[in-house]
Amino acid sequence: MKRFIESLKNIWKVTELRKRIIVTLTLILIYRIGSFIIIPGVNYTALQQAQAAGDQNALETLLSLFSGGGFTNASIMALGIMPYISASIIMQLLGMAVPAVQKMQNEGESGRKQINNYTRLLTIAICALQAPSYLQLYVQSKGAMPTDANTFWWVQAILVLVAGAMFAVWLGERITDKGIGNGISLLITVGILARLPESFVAEVAMNESNLIKIIIEVVAFMVVCLATVLIVQGVRKVPLNTAKRVVGARGVQDSGARNYLPIKVNAAGVMPIIFAQAIMTIPIMAFSSLSPGQGGVVQNALGDIYGFWYNLLLAVLIIVFTYFYTAIMINPRKIAEDLKRSGGFIPGIRPGDETSEYVDSLVSKITFPGSLFLALISIIPAFAHLAGVNDAFAMFFGGTSLLIMVGVVLDTLQQIESYLLNRHMDGLMEGTKIRGRRTQGELSGF
Repeated sequence: MKRFIESLKNIWKVTELRKRIIVTLTLILIYRIGSFIIIPGVNYTALQQAQAAGDQNALETLLSLFSGGGFTNASIMALGIMPYISASIIMQLLGMAVPAVQKMQNEGESGRKQINNYTRLLTIAICALQAPSYLQLYVQSKGAMPTDANTFWWVQAILVLVAGAMFAVWLGERITDKGIGNGISLLITVGILARLPESFVAEVAMNESNLIKIIIEVVAFMVVCLATVLIVQGVRKVPLNTAKRVVGARGVQDSGARNYLPIKVNAAGVMPIIFAQAIMTIPIMAFSSLSPGQGGVVQNALGDIYGFWYNLLLAVLIIVFTYFYTAIMINPRKIAEDLKRSGGFIPGIRPGDETSEYVDSLVSKITFPGSLFLALISIIPAFAHLAGVNDAFAMFFGGTSLLIMVGVVLDTLQQIESYLLNRHMDGLMEGTKIRGRRTQGELSGF
């Protein structure tokens, strides 16, 4: 504990790190305040009465989780970050099929800026489609629409929702540039964490006479968190031999070289979970406007987030997106070229194409169990729901919420760790095995 307190003091001593943390916390506070600002004209009392009466389905609970309560509050940020995530998915899929987008992806920084601009424009279009649906399917269905809701009110409400979503995207980008961590993922995490205390209190109130059940649920939650941390931090260390440089008449191993290549079990991070969840909300929203039975078999199969077919499809999407995003994050050919250029090689593997094929095969083998674990974690809330846990708290037992929280928190800690180690200070988690630490055995750059 003493060492941990010293590390916190070290964080405050680093001027740049201190400024970044303050900027991050300030922007997060602004985002949280925005989630409580109600759309002008909406009857918030009617929304509260509907929630108190239990008039809230599983989809609304899920969307409220990712927006930090902004969805159910009918706030100006009710749409949250999810439209931007959906736009990012579309742009990445286009990068696989459209040559023009592929060309932009290969143009480096300038191409990335172009893709970001197109992603923002696509986000605006998605928000413009989602905003009227939200007002009609949620606000109006709860009886919270203003009595004099005319065309002008609809236009200004849609503009407010679109502006709120884009402002949330802007806050996320500013956190990434000026703060600590990935801003978009961090905002989603903050929204999720904001609902945890309320959900836990509701679960305790529902089982106040059954203390043993509460203890079992807490222990199960901790075990799932531990398993998630282990898989997120899991790394396969591929041994490397490095060339020697000549100093005078002696061959001396380059002290700057590393002796293994780290390949993470979950190289894709939390993005496959976010992508899969964003896609799964599309059929739910599409069928939510239909009366029961009108959507037929598909509505019955995908309309329940705790149902078998919904969770099966979610698990398959997570596995597919894990492979897809890992292929984007890890380029075996580039790794082979960098190793060859630096004079390093994998023992028993020839440099060049053979090394590239070996790394590609290894990544595929490692990604498979990692993707299966992510898929398993994603469907745990369904089992928690069957065990009698309330809907809001069940979502924290696994699934998207837990994976995002663990992944983003670890990523943020790793960035803080890097700032401290760059200034020769003790790390935030000294004595632990955080994979973000720059050890002597790790190959930099991958």
